[in-house]
Amino acid sequence: MNALSEIMKKTKRLLFFGGAGVSTASGIPDFRSSDGLQGEDGLTPEMILSQSFFYLQPERFFRFYRQKMLHPEARPNAVHRYLYELEKRGKLGGIVTQNIDGLHKQAGSIRVYELHGNVHENYCMDCNASFPMEKILNSEGIPRCTCGGVIKPNVVLYGEPLDKYVSIGAKREIANADTLIVAGTSLAVEPAASFIEGFRGKNLVVINKEKTPADERASLVIHDDVEAVFRNLDLP
Repeated sequence: MNALSEIMKKTKRLLFFGGAGVSTASGIPDFRSSDGLQGEDGLTPEMILSQSFFYLQPERFFRFYRQKMLHPEARPNAVHRYLYELEKRGKLGGIVTQNIDGLHKQAGSIRVYELHGNVHENYCMDCNASFPMEKILNSEGIPRCTCGGVIKPNVVLYGEPLDKYVSIGAKREIANADTLIVAGTSLAVEPAASFIEGFRGKNLVVINKEKTPADERASLVIHDDVEAVFRNLDLP
């Protein structure tokens, strides 16, 4: 913690790269821990939340999506609040997140690159009308627009490409940072995990309960709960 505090004090431009472990303290399960998100009927969450499953079995997709992926009660935790304070102080270049919960924006952060989209954004596949999360949450079966079109969550499903412009912005911020904090992610999901290869700054910090592929090249590794670390970290 002392080493992390020293890095934070000297940092001029920080970039935060976060995964599911950032939001578990807000009551949102991750994908890969033993008590994380579980599939059903022999199918893994990755199978159900895939592009092909969405088109082949949309009713089952939306049933799982409503039950497992939507958490309207979730609120920002110490990590989200800390990063918002850093952004206000001009020390945070941006947040690149693999999470779709929208909690960084809910905490007030503006420079957020949501690689996998946001559950609060939904659109009609026919007329492109926009809808809030509650539209899907309160619907039954396949949610539809008044025009009759299917309402699709603006999240990147397995098998779909990342948004081009979000990816470009995220890679630019990573390349421009002097400190990169990688937190709450196993770095197992591609292509997002490979984004950190573009970091050429001074300090690479990894905060995760388990080992990650980035540990060996990191300046500092903390194997601990992300929220616990930030809850006890002083603002620089």
